Amino acid sequence: MPGTAYEEEPEPPAGQDDQSVEALLARVADGDKGAFAGVYRAMARPVMGLTCRILHDPAQAEEVTQDVMVEVWRTAGRYRRDRGSAKGWVLTLAHRRAVDRVRHVEASAQRERRAGAVVAGREHDEVAETVEDDDERRRARECLDRLSRMYRVPLVLAYYQGLTYVEVAATLSAPAGTVKSRMRTGLRLLRECLEARS
Repeated sequence: MPGTAYEEEPEPPAGQDDQSVEALLARVADGDKGAFAGVYRAMARPVMGLTCRILHDPAQAEEVTQDVMVEVWRTAGRYRRDRGSAKGWVLTLAHRRAVDRVRHVEASAQRERRAGAVVAGREHDEVAETVEDDDERRRARECLDRLSRMYRVPLVLAYYQGLTYVEVAATLSAPAGTVKSRMRTGLRLLRECLEARS
């Protein structure tokens, strides 16, 4: 969609004034899909216009518009007439979503810049790092092997096979509380072993 198509917020089509959007929202709150289609027709363009102006990116504005309309479907029962117009309520949801998206994008960009600066500014010896990593893995394996089976097996299932403690409990046919306690004890013993070996 061209970016200029949504620069203005058109009024809802004839017969879709704010009172009718308000009436439709009340029906949407009761799960009326047909009423939601009416709200969508009345509000999608104004929402797109607003989000496009905030995001300056039609593709992201389309995503946010869809998110907002889904939120309208899910939360229509929260609309309160005494707090403002139906159109205003929907546009407030849109404004919040768009601002959240801007903040998210900016935060991601800052994280990437910081990570790039750390990597670029750090001098390191990759061979030394690889040797250290290998040594740490070897020590962890040796400490793990020293644990008794009742502590070692749950840890292996959780950390090497990616099972949750509930899944570990099911695999071992043991109570979840028992498995959780054994894993906690096993981790403590493992940490003590690793500290003693460093």
